[in-house]
Amino acid sequence: MLRIALLTLWAATVLVTASAASAQGPAAATATPSAQKSLRYAFLIAETSFDPVAVTDLYSRTVLAGILEAPLEFEYLATPARMRPNTAAAMPEVSADFRTFTFRIKPGIFFADDPAFKGQKRELTAADYVYSIKRHYDPRWKSGNLYILENAGILGLSELRKRAIADKKPFDYDTEVEGLRALDRYTFQIRLADPSPRLLYNFADGSFTGALAREVVEFYGDRIGEHPVGTGPYRLGQWKRSSRIVLEKNPGFREVFYDETPPPGDARLAADAARLKGKRLPLLDRVVISIIEEAQPRWLSFLNEEQDVMDQLPADFSTTVIPNNQLAPNLKKRGITMVRYPRADVSMSYFAMENPVVGGYEPHKVALRRAVALAIDLDREIRLVRRGQAIPGQSAVAPMTFGYDPDFRSEMSEFNLPRAKALLDLHGYVDRNGDGWREQPDGQPLLLEYATQPDQQSRQLTELWKKNMDALGVRIEFKTAKWPENLKSSRAGKLMMWGVGWVAGAPDGDTFLALGFGPNKGQANHSRFDLPAYNQLYLQQREMPDGPERLQVMSDAKKLMIAYMPMKIHAHRMFTDLAHPWVVGYHRNIFVREFWKYVDIDTEVLRQRSGR
Repeated sequence: MLRIALLTLWAATVLVTASAASAQGPAAATATPSAQKSLRYAFLIAETSFDPVAVTDLYSRTVLAGILEAPLEFEYLATPARMRPNTAAAMPEVSADFRTFTFRIKPGIFFADDPAFKGQKRELTAADYVYSIKRHYDPRWKSGNLYILENAGILGLSELRKRAIADKKPFDYDTEVEGLRALDRYTFQIRLADPSPRLLYNFADGSFTGALAREVVEFYGDRIGEHPVGTGPYRLGQWKRSSRIVLEKNPGFREVFYDETPPPGDARLAADAARLKGKRLPLLDRVVISIIEEAQPRWLSFLNEEQDVMDQLPADFSTTVIPNNQLAPNLKKRGITMVRYPRADVSMSYFAMENPVVGGYEPHKVALRRAVALAIDLDREIRLVRRGQAIPGQSAVAPMTFGYDPDFRSEMSEFNLPRAKALLDLHGYVDRNGDGWREQPDGQPLLLEYATQPDQQSRQLTELWKKNMDALGVRIEFKTAKWPENLKSSRAGKLMMWGVGWVAGAPDGDTFLALGFGPNKGQANHSRFDLPAYNQLYLQQREMPDGPERLQVMSDAKKLMIAYMPMKIHAHRMFTDLAHPWVVGYHRNIFVREFWKYVDIDTEVLRQRSGR
């Protein structure tokens, strides 16, 4: 009934909007286009902070990537993914053993103006990257990304961090360590204890290794998350938490010109790329991001032309907006374009391995998690809740990354209620008091607590969870909170179970295997899974170059995660983005967060649509 009501409302809105448009012109074009070009779109989840050491969520990372700059970047239109220099003068020098990496930064790049610089122009230097990397090791900031750098084994930095903790003194940024040094004003070097063939991927993400100036951090202190100051194409203009983010063009951004090569076979993108070639970036003056968590108002906002781009079409509307995964004729007539793509992501529900009810490595605890996973009707979830916009997850490793095997099959995607019940019966999870619910083997109550969010899709998912667990005879309760609150609780180890997505920032499956690596507890490893055999496999594959041998080790690690089930992998999602006809150059490279740098607004189309 809910789905029917939503579709009826959508259909009525299409009729009303179409009628109003024919009489008056689109809502977005009724006013005279301003001299400034703005791109408007919406996040479905609120941001958390704009300090790279604090940010682990996709949405905050997206904003930061347009403000701070890493030495490298992924090419916007390249398929498969390919890196190139960004602030670096050339690709880094990498030693044959993958232990030494030397970066040379282009001279003449400046930070955006800020009071912290006291009226002086501030040039980007190698020391800024050294400082920004060190910040992740400073205990004061509690970096959510520290595990990535510590796993890389940068010589001396972990020891410097441990010394600060042991001595209860401030982290010493001025102490030079062997593994991270500025060799001169524009050159810095990283040296590792062990080989890291894919370390460079981390230096193509401005939201992680983007440069901050030390004086800016010291000027703003604990409020640095409200004042990101970088060298990127945009700067933070306005910010109303969990509501509205406005990015403004950085007037001091260096000369960078559009020079992207579109993939073959995309005529629309080829025409846009030819049209934009040679234009100075960024092309937009402002990016206005709203936070609209509910699917219906977010979709209607785009349909009514209050947003220029629809980032991630809500699954609720896929059957009418993209029937058979093709754009609906009425939308095509309006000149709306569609970009459909798989994202390197995984949707999962984790079990807290240190929780006394669902955690543990004893056979009966493993049996409980596997039984719960087997009782999830994944086909129904994908068909009804996700509206077919996903594929079943066989392991944590997602498509579009090295290590993903489209032919791999496992019980992770299996729905088998009789087997789930038999597992629980065998291990003593039975109804002892006749109330219809199973108890634990020792007779204690068995109650699952699942953290969720208040949005429509989360509610639909929890309804399915409730039906599945009722059929299994297991009681489950849901604790609802905003996503940033759940993230904070999860990192602190306070949740028993949580359904969450994980997105790769680089084309490598290590991102997903890191979800189960013991030392990553409280960071990527929300389940706090810590199995020595798995940890050994993870470390082994991390040091291996890409090839069949690494694939085999990654496969062995995937199988251990499936056997112990610290997390139930649900699906890998398919996404569809939409753009109005005045948006030029829109594309989705899943490893380029700040796509708006390459997008333009055709003001002439806006004038024509408004009848002016």
